[in-house]
Amino acid sequence: MATGETGFSDIVHDLITVQYHALKAGHDYDQFIRDAENADEREIAEFFRTVMKEDADRARACHRYLAHLSGTPAAGSAVT
Repeated sequence: MATGETGFSDIVHDLITVQYHALKAGHDYDQFIRDAENADEREIAEFFRTVMKEDADRARACHRYLAHLSGTPAAGSAVT
């Protein structure tokens, strides 16, 4: 299994990256929803709600996969 410079596997890094971006975006969606509602654009507000849910689901999936890999050789090790 390939490992990056950190000693952790590339797949762990990839999952953490996807999870981070999904969670970070979640902070912005509430504002996007408010903006759309303030503009009386209900369909667009609903679109942002859908995107927010998809990112939340994506972050949860990453968490499950990271838990699955934790402590396995596939996760790599920070100890060098």
